[in-house]
Amino acid sequence: MSKTKPKSAKTSKKSIYDRDLDRNPANHQPLTPLTYLDRAARTFPEHIAVIHGDLRRAYGDLYARCRRLASALAKRGVGRGDTVAVLLANTPEMIECHYGVPMTGAVLNTLNTRLDAAAIGFCLDHGEAKALIVDREFAMTARAALKQAKVKPYVIDVDDPVFTGAGEPLGKIAYEAFLEKGDPEHDWAMPADEWDAISLNYTSGTTGDPKGVVYHHRGAALLALGNVITANLAQHAVYLWTLPMFHCNGWCFPWSLSIVAGTHVCLRQVRAPAMYAALSQHEVTHLSGAPIVMSTLLNAPDDQKQALPHTVHFLTAAAPPPEAVLAAMNDAGFEVTHLYGLTETYGPAVVNTWHAAWNDLPSDARAAKKARQGVRYPVLEGLDVRDPDTLASLPADGESIGEVMFQGNVVMRGYLKNPKATKAAFAGGWFRSGDLGVKHPDGYIQLKDRSKDIIISGGENISSIEVEDTLFKHAAVSAAAVVAKPDEKWGETPVAFVELKDGRQVSAEDLIAWCRERLAPYKLPRQIIFGELPKTSTGKVQKFVLRERAREG
Repeated sequence: MSKTKPKSAKTSKKSIYDRDLDRNPANHQPLTPLTYLDRAARTFPEHIAVIHGDLRRAYGDLYARCRRLASALAKRGVGRGDTVAVLLANTPEMIECHYGVPMTGAVLNTLNTRLDAAAIGFCLDHGEAKALIVDREFAMTARAALKQAKVKPYVIDVDDPVFTGAGEPLGKIAYEAFLEKGDPEHDWAMPADEWDAISLNYTSGTTGDPKGVVYHHRGAALLALGNVITANLAQHAVYLWTLPMFHCNGWCFPWSLSIVAGTHVCLRQVRAPAMYAALSQHEVTHLSGAPIVMSTLLNAPDDQKQALPHTVHFLTAAAPPPEAVLAAMNDAGFEVTHLYGLTETYGPAVVNTWHAAWNDLPSDARAAKKARQGVRYPVLEGLDVRDPDTLASLPADGESIGEVMFQGNVVMRGYLKNPKATKAAFAGGWFRSGDLGVKHPDGYIQLKDRSKDIIISGGENISSIEVEDTLFKHAAVSAAAVVAKPDEKWGETPVAFVELKDGRQVSAEDLIAWCRERLAPYKLPRQIIFGELPKTSTGKVQKFVLRERAREG
């Protein structure tokens, strides 16, 4: 795309199209995903919008409940610029919050349910939460967080009947009772400006306090549309919630489903039996998740698996999926679409758009194509691999490593109350992802590592992803993560942490020999450590933990 800047409106000559053709309410409205639900409810009021356990809720009812929530919050004084934090699982209430909270002009802050009390307390304070909606499962953590926090939000309890574990109510009112205070015909507010904040998402905070990423209505509306295009969401698609909705607002799929009047199939826990049962019973068409979700499906015992009613579209991101997993998913009846993005880009904004001609490639070559991150979403204006110092665009040779950078309407507004970090992230007019990658001759990008994960051994750059992918191709390996270990001679050397499949055994020597047949000598892991890999709630391996283990020997 052209990067030529338009002339200033003050100096450019006005044309005939600049006279008497002004914006007005009839021809210009702010973009927002909230209108998608309004349309779905008016068009398909009886179509099932939400499935959860024995619950079946139609679009007309979903819309009325979202309006009740907005009305009840407004009566509590919640309005434009206020933060409503939620600590919820993938339940109907979480979907309703994605509409009901911004219908008041407020900002939805979906909290990571795996965080400890201190981290949640920090987020509540930093986001200045005015209300907190919390599931009974997480009430104990929330109670401890509120004791530490300075803010005193109005607490609303969700008691999900599907959850059978322990947990005492925390607030003064139950969610259903709170909704009764609201008006199902509430005349909710469109944003005054599409640049208004719609949600607040905190990064994982692996190197200090998490940063608050602010989304706007325009970006959410566009990314939701981008999902429909890139995921091939047909009318009345059925989406299984294996991806946490707290993560990048579920990649904006809570809003995408309303565009096609699709059905949300809620799932509290990502377990193979529950996933296969839902896939079969509800004729699921789409689901999303990190590669760990694919591994859970593929490695399930045969007695837990069920035949798929049709080809199921699986959207994966978080980490580059190993080629062996992609091939196995295809054989199991899943069509995998590889996405890439960050919290700062509303979730996925890059897609491995597939070429029909690639279907005729040999299996290994086809999987290698699938492993690339791809090209920009139709709603993203700029994607490139650039030199982080000069900002020069690097050659599309598949070898020149630079930083992956973004430009466009689905890039965050910035980091809340952190102008220094915002300025650094946007330096030079591009959002700097911190991911290192290459451009292939066809323009597709492929990640090689995070800038902090690249291993420099004896002056040579080693991609941890390349070594991990090699290890994963071994039949006994379930997961692998490679990090740098300080070395007096080489500066750094690669160390591999390996998780084996159930019932499989292999020695460290055999794995290193396996790598020796497939990698240059300087890329070989110097040490193999077996055990379960530490992961975040979204399936990402916590490499900072492994780096510390490697340093400690």
